[in-house]
Amino acid sequence: MTTVIRQDDLIESVADALQFISYYHPKDFIQGVHEAYQKEESQAAKDAMAQILINSRMCAQGKRPICQDTGIVTVFVTIGMNVTWDADRPLDDIINEGVRRAYTHEDNVLRASVLADPDGKRANTKDNTPAIIHYKMVPGDTVEVHVAAKGGGSEAKSKFAMLNPSDSVVDWVLEQVPKMGAGWCPPGMLGIGIGGTAEKAMELAKESLLDPIDIHDLKERGANNRSEELRLELFEKVNELGIGAQGLGGLTTVLDVKVKDYPTHAANKPVAIIPNCAATRHAHFTLDGSGPSLQTPPNLDDWPEITWEVGDDVRRVNLDTVTAEDVKDWQPGETVLLSGKMLTGRDAAHKKMVDMIQKGEELPVDLKGRFIYYVGPVNPVRDEVVGPAGPTTSTRMDKFTHTMLEQTGLLGMIGKAERGQVAIDAIRQFGAVYLMAVGGSAYLVSKAIKDAKVVAFEELGMEAIYEFEVEDMPVSVAVDTDGKSVHQVGPAEWHAKIIDAKAVNE
Repeated sequence: MTTVIRQDDLIESVADALQFISYYHPKDFIQGVHEAYQKEESQAAKDAMAQILINSRMCAQGKRPICQDTGIVTVFVTIGMNVTWDADRPLDDIINEGVRRAYTHEDNVLRASVLADPDGKRANTKDNTPAIIHYKMVPGDTVEVHVAAKGGGSEAKSKFAMLNPSDSVVDWVLEQVPKMGAGWCPPGMLGIGIGGTAEKAMELAKESLLDPIDIHDLKERGANNRSEELRLELFEKVNELGIGAQGLGGLTTVLDVKVKDYPTHAANKPVAIIPNCAATRHAHFTLDGSGPSLQTPPNLDDWPEITWEVGDDVRRVNLDTVTAEDVKDWQPGETVLLSGKMLTGRDAAHKKMVDMIQKGEELPVDLKGRFIYYVGPVNPVRDEVVGPAGPTTSTRMDKFTHTMLEQTGLLGMIGKAERGQVAIDAIRQFGAVYLMAVGGSAYLVSKAIKDAKVVAFEELGMEAIYEFEVEDMPVSVAVDTDGKSVHQVGPAEWHAKIIDAKAVNE
C-alpha cells in the first residue's frame, strides 16, 4: 500500500511541534525534576530546581519559551519505503519551511540563533534555519518525525573521544563530566553514543536524548545488556560527583543517562557524550497521509505547584547606588535580589567593546560601577517589556573579563554557571563580583524586568547592549571579591557528603 504525504502537512506538523516544545516540557522531565527537588538536601540546588519548575509552569500557562535560547533544530525523519510525496521542493526545504514558520510565529516569536558563515561573518539567518536533519528509510507506509531544539550552552559541552578497545567508557565519562562544568544547566540527561565511526557516535548520543526518562523502571527490572548496565552504573556514579543543580553542589546532577551503541571497527571504540539541559525540548509525530499531525496539549495538573520564597533576611541590592565597598560583604551561595538598572552584553558585544578599547575609542556606554548581564533575550510579544531573558554561559566571556574590569571600572557580572580561573583571578584582582541566575528559568526572570531598551550595537540583534530596569531579580553570589567560587566549593562539599553517606550505609 502506498501512502501519499503532502508537503504542507509536514510543514504544519514541524511548525506546530517546535512551537509546542518551546513552552511545554515533556511530562517525564517535569516528574524527574520534581522527584529530585523533593529529595534534594542542598538548599541552593533545591532553590534552583524550584525556579526551574515554577518557570516551566509559567511557560506552559503563558505559552512563552522555557529558555531564551530556543535552540538549533535537530530533526530525525524515518520514512517508510511505501511513501510517496505530493511536493514541489526537496525534503530539506520542506522541513526548513516548518522551522521558519515556527520561529517567526507572531504570537510566540522564538529567538533566531543560527548563524551562517560560522568562521567568517557569522551572519544570523533570521529564521533559525537551516535545521540539522537525519534520514532513515525503513519498511512501511508512514513517516515518523522527531524534532528537538537544542540550546547552545548544553551543546557546547559535548565531548568525543576515540578510545582504545580496552579503555573504560565509565572512567572516561566520569573524567569528562566535571570538565563540562555547569554550563549545560543540570539537572538534565546525558546522551552517550558508543561505536560506529566518529560521526555515528555523536549521532547516537543525540538520538538517545529523545527517549523518555525511565531510569527508575530500569533499576527495578534490571539490565538486559551492556548498554543498560552502563546506564545504571553511570547514573549512580555521575550523581555521586555532587555537581548538583546548576553546579551548586547537591544530590542530583543527572535525571537519567541514555546509551545507544552500534557495531564498530576492531581497532576503535568511539564514544560521545551530549548533555540535555533543564530546557529539554523534543516531540514526536507520525504522518500517515490523513493530514497534519498536531501535538496534544498536556494536562497542567501534571505540573507540581511549587512556591519559592526568599527569607526576610535576603540581601536586597539597589544597582543604581551599590558601591565597590558594598559588594565586599557578599558571600558565595548567598541569594541576592537585584533592583535598578543593569546593562546586558554577550560575546559579540564584548568583542566589539574590547576591540574599541584596544583602538582607544570611546565606548557607547559607561560601565563604571555598573553590572552587566550576559543575556540575549527573546523578542517581546503583546504587552511584554522583554521576552524570556535567562542567562547565557558565562565562561564564553572569560577572555574579555580582565580587560573589561581593568579598563571600564565594571563592578559586577551576571550569567550562568561557573567562571574559569582567568576570570576568577581578574575578579579578585579588581574587587569585582560575579552573580549567577538560574539557567532554565528565562520566563520567570523576565517577569522581574520592568523596562528594556537598546542602548548600543543595535545591529547585533539579540546580542545588542540593552539597559534593563529590574525589580527583585533573583541571583546567587557565585564568585565573591576574594575569588571564592561556589562552583568549586559546592560540588566538592557535596561529593564528600555523598561518599561518606554511602560508606555508612554499606
